[in-house]
Amino acid sequence: MQVDSSQKAPRINLVDPELYADGDPFEQWRWLRANAPVYWHPPAELPGFWALTRYEDIRTVYRDAATFSSAKGILLRPADHGEDPGGGRTLALTDAPRHRQLRGLVDEWFALRSVRGFEPEMTEVTRRVVDEALESGTCDFVTDVAARVPLYVICRMMGVPSSDWDHLFMLTSQAFGASDPLTQRFAHLDIMSYFEELQAAKAANPGDDLVSILATSEIDGVRLTPDEILLNCDNLLVGGTENTRIAAAGGMLAFLEHRDQWDALAKEPELLPSAVEEVLRWTSTATHIMRTALRPTEIHGNQVAAGDRVTLWLPSANRDESVFDRPDEFDIRRKPNRHLALGFGEHFCLGSVLARAELRILYHELLHRDIHIELAGTPTRLTSIVVNGPEALPVRLTAGQDARPRVTTG
Repeated sequence: MQVDSSQKAPRINLVDPELYADGDPFEQWRWLRANAPVYWHPPAELPGFWALTRYEDIRTVYRDAATFSSAKGILLRPADHGEDPGGGRTLALTDAPRHRQLRGLVDEWFALRSVRGFEPEMTEVTRRVVDEALESGTCDFVTDVAARVPLYVICRMMGVPSSDWDHLFMLTSQAFGASDPLTQRFAHLDIMSYFEELQAAKAANPGDDLVSILATSEIDGVRLTPDEILLNCDNLLVGGTENTRIAAAGGMLAFLEHRDQWDALAKEPELLPSAVEEVLRWTSTATHIMRTALRPTEIHGNQVAAGDRVTLWLPSANRDESVFDRPDEFDIRRKPNRHLALGFGEHFCLGSVLARAELRILYHELLHRDIHIELAGTPTRLTSIVVNGPEALPVRLTAGQDARPRVTTG
């Protein structure tokens, strides 16, 4: 690997969770892109792995599902944890043809036509959440706004009764946000227990929802097993909430730090679609995605053995200087904006249309009602190598005097 001696090499440790809470991972990623874009990360807290940081290399791996498998897991795990229990059984952790078969069961729910038909309900959910935040005056934008909107929406799509939404909100807040690992574990077990009961109820009395589809559909004439249904319910719940929550909050923090961009959006609401794309690029909430090499291959002269872990560092790809002009600037007018925040290729995010709609509707609601938002404390960031963004974003919301002219969210 060619090293640029003009740049002082930082200490590379991409698996230190504190780096993402209090450090500057972009310093390491910039150096790796320039000097070691295919970097063997030695074993530390986790087994060794290849780290890819350039846009084109990451896109190439995404595109080559025949060489780089998702079925062995898509996140780095300690060796003593064993293989991911969802391997080969869930949407995110399967290769073709099983991946396409599972995706085919639920794809229609996440298509543009379906999401557009669901937008009135999404808007109503968003208004209710914003109303409650306004009533409080001061709130944590992460938990009180950004987390509630996607959770309530995916609950509705999965057939969770509205009377249980707040219960699941409490459990997901603990499962994803609690600082105590034991609390996280028990909350996740409670979530699984909830969906175990729900899938049994839907199998006996199906409705028009995602859990009913999973509980009653067949692939090649065979029903999914109860474990497969449960794991895919968990996959849909996490996929439908976690990254959108962090992107919505991370985007709001970006607007607060770049007030000129929020003011520009208020004056030109037709910029909402490009603003959402820039929020997705800027936040790049999935810090890394992993693939496992199924056969020996070579990347820029580096010999990758069968069984090697290959990690894709998406925030680095989305700041790649060879692809993005002024990559470290937050610019809602950015075009083109071919970011990889939602993946690429066969595993392109199933909920991409839904996530974009949720972000667009949320920001539109705040702008339309001329709600003034300001920091009410110091934001903190997640201590995680899996997802990156705000852990807490204390804000003060004040209702505007006049609503701005309503613009289409389509």
